[in-house]
Amino acid sequence: MITQEIVAATPREGKFNKNAARRVRAKGKIPAVVYGAAEPAIALEVDPKQITRILHSDAGHNSIFDLEIAGSTAKAKAMIVDWQYEPIKGSLIHIDLKRIALDKVIRVEVPIQLLGTPVGVKTQGGILDQVLREVEIECLPADIPSHIDVDVSHLTFGKVLRVSDLPHSEKVKFLTDANQPVAHVTSVKEEVVVTPEAAAVEAGAAPAEPEVIKKGKQETEEEGAEGAAEKPEKAEKKEKK
Repeated sequence: MITQEIVAATPREGKFNKNAARRVRAKGKIPAVVYGAAEPAIALEVDPKQITRILHSDAGHNSIFDLEIAGSTAKAKAMIVDWQYEPIKGSLIHIDLKRIALDKVIRVEVPIQLLGTPVGVKTQGGILDQVLREVEIECLPADIPSHIDVDVSHLTFGKVLRVSDLPHSEKVKFLTDANQPVAHVTSVKEEVVVTPEAAAVEAGAAPAEPEVIKKGKQETEEEGAEGAAEKPEKAEKKEKK
């Protein structure tokens, strides 16, 4: 999906180590790198707020935008291919960008969105289980869908929605296995509530296996220790010979 977003970037200079990355973040920017389209990779710094806005958009990381690098007259179409968050604060700390040629097909993963309430949930008391949440496709950049919608209202027990059942078009080629399950209706597992009386009976009837296991383990360890003690003696006798 091509957007009108323009991401302004500034080339980074000097050493590209942890200290340099910290200095970039101290300025309110984050380190980035752009590569692809048979051009050299360039280390950049970009505004994390702008990148976060793109990642949280409808198309997410599949958004294609204009990358405007300071000092360069040409704009490049690019998309986000990798990003990292700080594990504790959850703030964005680094991204990888890739230049995109609009006339060449690319491979991307697109989320699957289930629509409707299955018959198996409405009338049969089941629950909807979505097994596959993304599907890999191949198409031109302008034809990338933000998500693939599929109606699941017809699903009953025993019926599985597969990749082959997803809406197809001539512009998009599915790369994920056509037989891969996407969703199905499953039964609700009955929760067994154990009463205190039943728990007490079960505990009393349980054999004292842990003690046997513990004893056996202890004996094994002692045997191992004795074996380890015998080895030096054997080695000593061998030297005397």
